[in-house]
Amino acid sequence: MSTIAVTDAGFKADVLESDKPVLVDFWAEWCGPCKMIAPALEELSDEMADSVTIAKMDIMGNPGVPGEMGVQSIPYLVVFKGGEAVAEMRGAAPKGQLKQWLESVL
Repeated sequence: MSTIAVTDAGFKADVLESDKPVLVDFWAEWCGPCKMIAPALEELSDEMADSVTIAKMDIMGNPGVPGEMGVQSIPYLVVFKGGEAVAEMRGAAPKGQLKQWLESVL
C-alpha cells in the first residue's frame, strides 16, 4: 500500500478516526529534506501496511491542520493513535532510523 494524501477536509476521517495508527508526514514541494525521505516513507508504507497507514499532508495546499498543530518546520512526522498524537519527529532521517522510531511507537 502506498502512502495516502490527506487534506484538511479529510484529516478527521482519514487520521483521527482511523482504526489503525497513522503516521502523517507534513511536507511541502519546495522542501529538500522532505523529498529526501519520501522514497523511504513509500517503502515503509508497503513494508508496514498491516500495522500503520502512512499519510502525507502538503502544508501549502492544506494550511488548516498544520496551523492548528503549530507546525513550524518540515519535514514533521506525527504518529496518531486513537485520534491522539502519540509521537513526533522533526527533520529527515535515513529509512532504518525512521523504521526503528516508527516501530518503537506502534
